[in-house]
Amino acid sequence: MRDVAVALAEVRGALAAAARDAGRDPSTAQLIAVSKTHPSDRIRLAAAAGQRDFGENYAQELASKQAELSGLDVRWHFIGRIQRNKARWIASAYRVHALEGVAQAEALVARAATGRVAALVAVNVGEEPQKTGVLPSELLRTLDALRGVSGLSVHGLMALPPVVDAVDAVRPYFMRMAALREEAEALGHDMSELSMGMSADAALAVAYGATWVRVGTAIFGAR
Repeated sequence: MRDVAVALAEVRGALAAAARDAGRDPSTAQLIAVSKTHPSDRIRLAAAAGQRDFGENYAQELASKQAELSGLDVRWHFIGRIQRNKARWIASAYRVHALEGVAQAEALVARAATGRVAALVAVNVGEEPQKTGVLPSELLRTLDALRGVSGLSVHGLMALPPVVDAVDAVRPYFMRMAALREEAEALGHDMSELSMGMSADAALAVAYGATWVRVGTAIFGAR
């Protein structure tokens, strides 16, 4: 079993180096430790090592871990697909990373204890028919529509690129995400955040502007 503190130090070091190589302040590329299916004691170890942001894919698991670990000073990110019938568990997240449209947004806001939800819009950047997320051609229209949801604040985008065999094969999708972000920002949308990149392609994601990088196995080990 991986030593969580050692693994975190390695991942953080790699992210910081990638940011410096890209001419960025390392603090602008933040790590989300993807803790889905990992037990709470592993999360406690990561928090003790200074990790603040954790990502969960399943609504009920997010809710149970929030309750069990309520004494920790951490921020929970929901990075899975949003199901409206589970909105009451998802709405409490610090960031909801995979928002796709108005109906989801309204369901989340309606069930949020604070009446407010902070989210990123998921982009199906490879236009894969089997995958969810907003198509690039529909992104600006979706962002405009989401502006009308009271209580919702959109802070940027989440990339859902195709699964590829080689790291460099994901480069065109990261490039496209960077262009979509720039286009949306030019039209007045808040694009301060970009959730993109995982263990294998984190450095490349940072080079193309990722502000949140989602890493699980390299920190916690295999599930």
